[in-house]
Amino acid sequence: MIAEIAACNAAFQVIKSAVKNSGEIIQAGQALYDYFNHKEAVQKKIRETPPSKRNLLEEFFELEKLKKQEQELKELMIYQGRPGLWDDWLEFQKRARQQREAEERQRIKEELEREQKRQKLIEKIMLTLWLSALVIIVCTLVGTGIYIILEKP
Repeated sequence: MIAEIAACNAAFQVIKSAVKNSGEIIQAGQALYDYFNHKEAVQKKIRETPPSKRNLLEEFFELEKLKKQEQELKELMIYQGRPGLWDDWLEFQKRARQQREAEERQRIKEELEREQKRQKLIEKIMLTLWLSALVIIVCTLVGTGIYIILEKP
């Protein structure tokens, strides 16, 4: 989680520098996207970490820093950007999150399909082995029976 927070902080610093140097929030487009991705990664990491392995105090303060940065970002977009930029940014975040979730669902679906194909292949191989063993046993029994019948004096 520390790496994700550091990346988030670095992206935010790039945003602030770009606005300071150019006076326009639009100049920090890639940094805005990176900030959003890293913020999502932090939140995902927090959700996925078991409570027994989480440092709740550290987590609380880091989330507070992210909230403060988010508020600064909002102010930058409102005062340095065009009218409605903040609302468009929120809509963009929503669409990007939905797209990532759809991609994740698709990836899980594909993994499940691969696993099912693998299981079917294993079942076919096992069935083939069992049938081969059965054929060998039957042939051996039939051959032994024929041998016994033909060898009687």
